[in-house]
Amino acid sequence: MADTENEVLDGEMIAMSIIASAGDARSDAFAALAAAKEGNFEEADRLLAEAKEAGVGAHKAQTDLLFAEANGNAPEMNVLLVHAQDHFMTSMLAEELIREIIDLYKLLKK
Repeated sequence: MADTENEVLDGEMIAMSIIASAGDARSDAFAALAAAKEGNFEEADRLLAEAKEAGVGAHKAQTDLLFAEANGNAPEMNVLLVHAQDHFMTSMLAEELIREIIDLYKLLKK
């Protein structure tokens, strides 16, 4: 990330950071769903916590982009950055839906 307000952020590094963090979050969320399907709700909850933590990294990188844009220091927009944003948003949606599905599994188990 940029060290000063006047430094333009490295768009490729930010994009790869978002993609990696979002990918980890998505993987953890789907692993949580698999654990819940087997009735292992403790493991599902642990994996959901990991998914949330992984998503924080993507969110921080996205926030850095927003602040850079506001300060006139954002990197040039390109397909990689668009892909990273798409990847992040779909991982967030997957995590939200998976949390709801796990809640349904828990209700069915009762």
